[in-house]
Amino acid sequence: MNIHESGQMYLETILVLSKKKANVRSIDVANHTGYSKPSVSRALGILKKGDMISIDSDGYIHLTDAGKSLAEGVYERHEVLMKALMILGVTQDTAEEDACRIEHYISEETVERLKDFVRNNG
Repeated sequence: MNIHESGQMYLETILVLSKKKANVRSIDVANHTGYSKPSVSRALGILKKGDMISIDSDGYIHLTDAGKSLAEGVYERHEVLMKALMILGVTQDTAEEDACRIEHYISEETVERLKDFVRNNG
């Protein structure tokens, strides 16, 4: 399944929330993203249909292996970008916002070079 930027963002959000709390529901995703409940519900339905998430009978969202793998990749890109930008002197808030925008489009080659840059300069 080809996951677009918004789908990647939802998967990353579920991953981040699951690191903070044991159980994640759609309302948690809505509160974290600031999106409406209907928008979140629609997006989660698409991710469920694509086997990226499952939702149990209590309404808890779980990443499938494929969803978790994709979410972890996006999250890693985000972290590397944010660290690299901060090394360059960008404020944390701006680095966070810019990393969110860039993480979905940057090539693997560039991510690998940024990892090296962060390791050598961080």
